[in-house]
Amino acid sequence: MSDIHKAIQERILVLDGAMGTMLQRYNFSEEDFRGERFKDFPHPLKGNNDLLSLTQPEAIKDVHRQYLEAGADIVETNTFSGTTIGMADYHLEDLVYELNYESAKLAREVADEFTAKNPDKRRFVAGSIGPTNRTASMSPDVNDPGYRAVSFDDLRMAYKQQVEALLDGGSDILLVETIFDTLNAKAALFAIEEVKEERNLEVPIMVSGTITDASGRTLSGQTVEAFLISISHIPLLSVGFNCALGADQLKPYLQRLSHNTAFNISAHPNAGLPNAFGQYDQTPEEMQALIREYLEDNLINIIGGCCGTNPEHIRLIAEVAKEYQPRIVEPV
Repeated sequence: MSDIHKAIQERILVLDGAMGTMLQRYNFSEEDFRGERFKDFPHPLKGNNDLLSLTQPEAIKDVHRQYLEAGADIVETNTFSGTTIGMADYHLEDLVYELNYESAKLAREVADEFTAKNPDKRRFVAGSIGPTNRTASMSPDVNDPGYRAVSFDDLRMAYKQQVEALLDGGSDILLVETIFDTLNAKAALFAIEEVKEERNLEVPIMVSGTITDASGRTLSGQTVEAFLISISHIPLLSVGFNCALGADQLKPYLQRLSHNTAFNISAHPNAGLPNAFGQYDQTPEEMQALIREYLEDNLINIIGGCCGTNPEHIRLIAEVAKEYQPRIVEPV
């Protein structure tokens, strides 16, 4: 049994918080994003957070370090947009392997630092695989409902390249996250299975969808139960939800998930809902109180934070998580 499977039986594992929230604090300029290597690149690069793993690696390591100091067991790689599809916006498709490899390597170095300090609490690296900015299930053109901006094979090939680099860089886990279209996620899972078979290895997989509105559905229209059925053919470390909603709004969907699966359950909600300026106002103390309700109801095995969360949110989440046992996984 792998270390992560042992750990998840022993305690509630804590995932890190938002990378983007932390990077905003640095107020990086266009020149900072470019660094020396890309100073003459002909296209704008500001906003490409994944690129900072190459141009500002110490900042990325510092963010990982702050989350691990706050009590996180798992840190996510800085690779949310790390596919050829995502990088096409910046004309950096050729850098995808390097971006993912170096991002995983940075997270691995910091995680190993903390494991060396406390060998009884191993820290893990989750290779972050985002949803891309295209959807395989719906047309972006209201006048042509049959049109698709991306195909399943396009996604599969893009994800496969990302997965190979994340594993080569030292990821322990692969996290397919913020899923708004399950067909995109199935392409990622198909790519992961391909790599596993080619390399003859097992790697724990986390899958995390996102409920986009009060109807309780993903953007492509699936209910919680439909989403679960769509990805349950793969042996998963965990299934859960992140982003879009705060901890309070997310709870009923985690309850439905918990009643319908024997998988471990993860959650990394936002720090509440955004205000009129797109900022997140929920304090660490407020979020901690809501997460305590998850724990009292025996809903989760992995808990962390998404948009708007910072190390102080994770510190208080980790504190309350210590007080409870992980959700007992029972056959459904």
